[in-house]
Amino acid sequence: MLVDKVKILIAALATTGALTTTAQADTWQVGANIGNVPWEFQDETGAFVGFEIDLVNEVASRLGHDVEIVNIPFNGLFSAVQSGRADLAISSITITEKRLESVSFAQPYYDSDQSLTVVEGGPASVAEMKGKVVGVDTGSTGDMWATEQSDTAGFTEIRRYEGLAPAMLDLGAGRIQGYISDIPALLYYVKDKPNLKVVARIETGERYSMMFDKNAELAGQVNEVLTALKNEGVIAGLHEKWFGATPEDTTSTVAVMDMP
Repeated sequence: MLVDKVKILIAALATTGALTTTAQADTWQVGANIGNVPWEFQDETGAFVGFEIDLVNEVASRLGHDVEIVNIPFNGLFSAVQSGRADLAISSITITEKRLESVSFAQPYYDSDQSLTVVEGGPASVAEMKGKVVGVDTGSTGDMWATEQSDTAGFTEIRRYEGLAPAMLDLGAGRIQGYISDIPALLYYVKDKPNLKVVARIETGERYSMMFDKNAELAGQVNEVLTALKNEGVIAGLHEKWFGATPEDTTSTVAVMDMP
């Protein structure tokens, strides 16, 4: 009889362990290019913070998941979701027709354009970048735009970076004369840096969203939660928190939109 009780106890402990393992496995692996202010970056304590960090945590919570942020260079986010290394990816990722061929997106939640950032007293427009070196983030829509416009704009070279920080170092040191990237990130970055200036908005009509493996079921689930968060004004609240302004009702931050 004692042997039977021991067997039952061992079985119960094994079941408890299995449940614990399942609960731990119920954590999303979220790929993010950390250093992409104000979307996902580290604060003075080393914690991951930002607009999209807040948003993905809220979405995960409503679906009963925890989140583990995995720091991945921007260009590696695509293979990360396709290989299953990440359940989804964030990092102000623009929805494009080309990307939709190999990955899926939930509905957008931010409208954006590209921008040109220079040191104070540097080129005042894209036209003045003729004969100069421009920096971009590898594989980004800024990279795509600069590559397509290189001959027209007359760039002598396009230098590619893994994130904003190393590009800003080279810009300040004069190794590049301009940096093309998402305008909200740069406006946020330069607001307390008088030596840097966003001198041009490059209209590209971009919209950001969370990215998933192609036809992933999770994309549809997240899309439904984003609809609820828009209707409740949660995403608009995050916009006010991180950008200090109320988003316009016509933007994808507020308006419910179709899943692309």
